[in-house]
Amino acid sequence: MRNLRALISYDGSKFFGWQRQEGFWSVQEAFERAIEAATGESVTVFGAGRTDTGVHALRQVASFHLETELSDDRLRHAVNAHIGEGALVERLETCDDDFHARFSASGKRYLYRVGTSRFRPPFPEEYAHWVNQPLSLGPMEAAARDLIGEHDFAAFASSGSDRKTTVRTITRARIIARRRGFAVVVQGDGFLYNMVRTIAGTLIDVGRGRLDAGCIARALKDGQRAPLGPTAPAGGLYLLRVLYPAAVFRGPDLGPRGAAGLIQPGGLEGADLTL
Repeated sequence: MRNLRALISYDGSKFFGWQRQEGFWSVQEAFERAIEAATGESVTVFGAGRTDTGVHALRQVASFHLETELSDDRLRHAVNAHIGEGALVERLETCDDDFHARFSASGKRYLYRVGTSRFRPPFPEEYAHWVNQPLSLGPMEAAARDLIGEHDFAAFASSGSDRKTTVRTITRARIIARRRGFAVVVQGDGFLYNMVRTIAGTLIDVGRGRLDAGCIARALKDGQRAPLGPTAPAGGLYLLRVLYPAAVFRGPDLGPRGAAGLIQPGGLEGADLTL
């Protein structure tokens, strides 16, 4: 029985979240069905995080046990042939038996994407939140800095989440500004239900001038949800990375048919690029 871990990306608009739910199509169910179709084995896949309906992932991590004799690379190809639209197994490798996608993780990094163009972008709202009002970056950055450190984030959590404590440690909170939008990047040892979306909604309202830059510091102190901004829509949220104490998915990936692709470090040297 091998323990395997997989790196998965998915379009959250195609699923009702990560976790299997009766009557709703989830990423977990799509992955488990693809594994069974590829190997004939029924498995339970454990994800590093239970992303909600509409939330995307670029580097979700999952782990599971199998008895298959397929190599890691052949198994990845077979699962991807069955997993269907909206999800992709990017990497797959046999790992130590004590590795667990969720319990071995030391933290996560999320990104919330916001478009700020004058006119509505041609891309659907399922992939970015659009704000067509002027925003002030300075107060937003000042408010984001107050998130850093260990705090009680009770004010930033929606009801209904299963939690033993609302204390979390945020190690990174920054705003990456571009001409037509910005991204809020938050990294920490864990996140409460809708915590990142509440942070994003609050920072947007700070930028609009509806809230002052000190609102986050006050909410962390008094635990009151009402003075914060709204929970931003799910479509702008992306799970960027799951963090582990030791490196996972090491080494270059293999390209088509198991051979290294042309675009590898040093791969262009001496290559004939004539079209």
